[in-house]
Amino acid sequence: MKVEPTSIADVLVLEPKVFGDARGFFMETWNARTFENLGIEARFVQDNHSRSARNVLRGLHYQLRQPQGKLVRVSAGEIWDVAVDLRRSSPDFGRWTGIALNSETRRMLWIPAGFAHGFVVLSEYAEVQYKATDFYAPEYERTLLWNDPAMAIPWPHRGEALLSDKDRRGTPLAQAETFA
Repeated sequence: MKVEPTSIADVLVLEPKVFGDARGFFMETWNARTFENLGIEARFVQDNHSRSARNVLRGLHYQLRQPQGKLVRVSAGEIWDVAVDLRRSSPDFGRWTGIALNSETRRMLWIPAGFAHGFVVLSEYAEVQYKATDFYAPEYERTLLWNDPAMAIPWPHRGEALLSDKDRRGTPLAQAETFA
């Protein structure tokens, strides 16, 4: 597995080895031993899979209690994936990093607990799969405002972002509940 750092040290781009021939391809997306050797000790308890149309923007979501580390990959299409550091004790608090993920490169993004996460679909549609280190707990879920001017995230979608009501009503970083 090839590892690329991002502008935030704890968020990593992971590129699995892909074995391909005329029949197709094979890749290993998760192996506890491999990830431990990379310094990622994660116990995944839930897998999620979404399909979204172009310009759908999901996020920026996090759970105040039962925070989730996420291993994100795209099995069809392309997204721009964003992680925002919400750990007040971190030198990167309030900073974000973004990366294009798609089904052709098969790269994945490791986002540890303590981050808000979101993405926008750049292709006609995208299927996003991610493993989570804790269970979904809607009572603890919070939404950071995706277009907060204080963060100035340059979302690369064309046209109007398609948002849920929850995402439209997100909280600006300055007023958000965060982690210690």
